[in-house]
Amino acid sequence: MSKRIAIVEDDEAIRENYADALRKQGFIVQAYKNKQQALNAFELALPNLAILDIGLEEDYDGGFELCKYLREKSETLPIIFLTARDSDADIISGLRLGADDYVSKTMSFANLSARIHAILKRIERLNGPKVVDNVIDRGKLIINKDRLKIHWQDQAINTTITEFWMVHSLALNPGHVKNKQQLMDDAKICVDDNTVTAHIKRIRKKFLKSDSDFKCIDTVYGMGYRWNDDQ
Repeated sequence: MSKRIAIVEDDEAIRENYADALRKQGFIVQAYKNKQQALNAFELALPNLAILDIGLEEDYDGGFELCKYLREKSETLPIIFLTARDSDADIISGLRLGADDYVSKTMSFANLSARIHAILKRIERLNGPKVVDNVIDRGKLIINKDRLKIHWQDQAINTTITEFWMVHSLALNPGHVKNKQQLMDDAKICVDDNTVTAHIKRIRKKFLKSDSDFKCIDTVYGMGYRWNDDQ
């Protein structure tokens, strides 16, 4: 079955160009020009992936509000920001709200398409048939790779797809430092260093919500991050 992609973009030419290109790849594309149009549609049914601009007509942060709404509806629905607003503050805000990726409009469609296909392939692991669960057991931490689920002290940690693969990357080899490029490679994203930092901060916040004493993700200054089972 073809995947449904929602594009929320107030510039008609940009919106239709991306929609046409994605339809040629076999996707079902639903395009919306403003926040309210998108909300009306999302209340009826969620897409398989959402591509959001931030500024939507009179709503300066309309895309951020849509991201928050979608993330409240689903922890795993892939969300990509496609925007001309590429300041560190905007990128960090988008990722803190739960976006999986943040892409500049200057990026080629081929690059965006590769990101879309990669993230949809990962989400298929969650919905596909399971034969044997691939589980990492670190005592308090349980990672189910086939189901894309993380549990800490028997409590589910609801992560985005990108966050899941970053935790998996760190926990796979406890004590080993992963630099930011390695984390990007393992999560199959291509972003700047500040974006990786924002993802790590959000991951820590989610674990701390479950366990106020959580300290297992160490920052190794000048090098990267590591998972520490001894904390």
